[in-house]
Amino acid sequence: MRKFLRRLGVALALLVLVGGIAAWQGWRLYTQPGPLAEDRAVVIPRGGAQATARVLHEAGVIAEPRAFALAARITRGTGPLRAAEFAFPAHASIAEVLRILREARPVQRRLTIPEGLTARQIATLLEDAEGLTGELPPIAEGSVLPETYAYRWGDTRASILRRAEQAMTQALAEAWAQRDEGLPLASARAALILASIVERETGLQEERPRIAAVFINRLRRGMPLQSDPTVIYAAAEGGALDRPLTRVDLERDHPFNTYRNRGLPPAPIAAPGREALRAVTQPAKTDDLYFVADGSGGHAFARTLEEHNRNVARWRQIERARAGAGGPEPPATAR
Repeated sequence: MRKFLRRLGVALALLVLVGGIAAWQGWRLYTQPGPLAEDRAVVIPRGGAQATARVLHEAGVIAEPRAFALAARITRGTGPLRAAEFAFPAHASIAEVLRILREARPVQRRLTIPEGLTARQIATLLEDAEGLTGELPPIAEGSVLPETYAYRWGDTRASILRRAEQAMTQALAEAWAQRDEGLPLASARAALILASIVERETGLQEERPRIAAVFINRLRRGMPLQSDPTVIYAAAEGGALDRPLTRVDLERDHPFNTYRNRGLPPAPIAAPGREALRAVTQPAKTDDLYFVADGSGGHAFARTLEEHNRNVARWRQIERARAGAGGPEPPATAR
């Protein structure tokens, strides 16, 4: 009997020792640094622990898929594994990976819509954005506010578009509510149309209120706006024109040709930003009626046609000098 008890004690001790060693090895496997060499974002699909383990193993985040799946099962009481895009730090342990999948915020991606893009160009951005899903609804010209929008992998294109449209509705309402008195703009829609023209006329923020003032002054006097970007919009049918404007373009009978038609075109020609909206609702206080490129990226402004013609002659001289040095020929227009 004593021999039996002694043997039983030895066996139990061995079992405890083996169990302790196994537990220690399991804990070490659970907490030791993983194989990931550098930080990496990984898209985790739906499908449970096995599918997650497979994706993480293929991405180099974990070394032992079965150990990960077992650890996920043992710790399932702390929460489910979520399907999303997560950022994993270099050498993350299984314990850290599980914590990220259960508690961390998914990766925030960003999509920037620059000022002055047409609806067609914005549609291309949304179609090409990595991680967005679903069909893209039609985009009305000028309906989207140029900004940077955060999204997560799997968000829909329609949801981003709705946010951008709501942002434009709000920005336009705010600009219109703060407009100067006496503007020759009948509605917020008219301000949006003019802002889209101002946006396409200059990339310099400090120039926008003054360019807006030129168009406001022209509208007050019943003068045609004579805006090249509206003619370009007509010639390119809402896209990008890959050639200079011609006299044929300027003489074309088209609703967006502001050389032939007085007043505003029937719709926006691009997506204006907040600064352009503010510029047309709070334009500069000036009597300017003309502007032309000054050869340095900005514009030269004038109150009289005589002064403007001098600015045009100066600009053409600069452009001819550039053409002689191998630059492009001057375009057909100069306001």
